[in-house]
Amino acid sequence: MKPRDAALRLKRFEVSEKARTVVSMESMIGDFERMAHDLARQIAAEEERTGIKDTSHFAYSTFAKAASLRRMNLLNSVTDLRAKLDAARREHEEMATELSKLEPVTTREGDRHDLSGERGGLMLS
Repeated sequence: MKPRDAALRLKRFEVSEKARTVVSMESMIGDFERMAHDLARQIAAEEERTGIKDTSHFAYSTFAKAASLRRMNLLNSVTDLRAKLDAARREHEEMATELSKLEPVTTREGDRHDLSGERGGLMLS
């Protein structure tokens, strides 16, 4: 295997790995948002059940407090993940651009070999 082929394979692997990372982050964000939405519904149901919606009230539901804290943590995680997702998307785009710059070069080299008479055993004059 030529060094250029190895470099091209490595770059393709890096691009596909970064794409998988982006997809994984998007999936995590979606999951966290769904969980936060479910927690919001559970909090509202608990507040409706107890009749106390004031979080500073002494008899406010401990379940609702804990669920509210969990929801806030999930939303903070979503915010952090979105920033990381934007950075990962930019990296993926940059890597894909680098890969596209490498691939045409190898294709052109292959075309030069074909035109020099190596294709099919025919010599072009």
